[in-house]
Amino acid sequence: MLTEKQFDVLSLIAENDKNKISQREISKLSGYSLGTTNSIITELEELGFLNNKKASDTALKELEKYRVKRMIFVAAGVGSRLLPITLNTPKPLVRIKGQRIIDTMIDAAVTAGIEEIYIVRGYLGEQFDQLLYKYPFLKFIENPEYNEGNNILSVLHACDLLENTYICEADIFLKNKALIRKYQYRSNYCGIKCEQTDDWCLKESKGIISGVSVGGTNGYRMLGISYWNKEDGKKLAECIKKAYKMPGGKERYWDSVPLTLFKDEFELSIRKCSFEDFEEIDTLSELKKIDSVYKL
Repeated sequence: MLTEKQFDVLSLIAENDKNKISQREISKLSGYSLGTTNSIITELEELGFLNNKKASDTALKELEKYRVKRMIFVAAGVGSRLLPITLNTPKPLVRIKGQRIIDTMIDAAVTAGIEEIYIVRGYLGEQFDQLLYKYPFLKFIENPEYNEGNNILSVLHACDLLENTYICEADIFLKNKALIRKYQYRSNYCGIKCEQTDDWCLKESKGIISGVSVGGTNGYRMLGISYWNKEDGKKLAECIKKAYKMPGGKERYWDSVPLTLFKDEFELSIRKCSFEDFEEIDTLSELKKIDSVYKL
């Protein structure tokens, strides 16, 4: 079994096989020093995972254990903070400089070789059919109760598909496709290091998420992209079902289930990203700043 450091380096090499990524680039992307990166590469060569600085067939077979199988978009909500734009268009289908928001994420998944992509839809759900012209392989999951509770309902409808899976908000305008990786070592949430945030704030201890709050300081602002390995995806499905049956279950955000209600069941890491990786569009005023078309 690969160590996490070995995985980080090997997966970067495998995912950039055509471009022959340099050791300096690996160091930058992995966050390891150049010396550490060189040592890990030597280890991988000795294990037979690298051949002429390329991932060997043995390495690719080993990496299959960490292959992301699918991506699920939670896209059933009304997007009320973007009214009146969302009166007739679901937020994920709103265009920014000519490109639909959700397309940026789907394109990244396709680039990463993720073969199964699901969209949980509800509000104006039939409009998502337009995506099939560009992405005929998409599959839809219906959430007819989208207006009866919170987004736990959407994940509940997708409970059979949570293993080796990304669960993503559908309204992230992704600028860095590389944020969606072909391989993942452990279950995690994407987060941006912040001195202060009014959004969901993740706390970290020894590499593991230790707590979450709405608003906080010296933590990680949660980005709506998480990954669940086979074991954790199975547990998450069970916990979602249990939480839904509890008093007030319908009103929960699904993330509160693994991060608060059943936090002792999981060891989730933070995958660090930055504000340069995506565009934030929560309100109409933010949309107008990004795309002048909406100023008219």
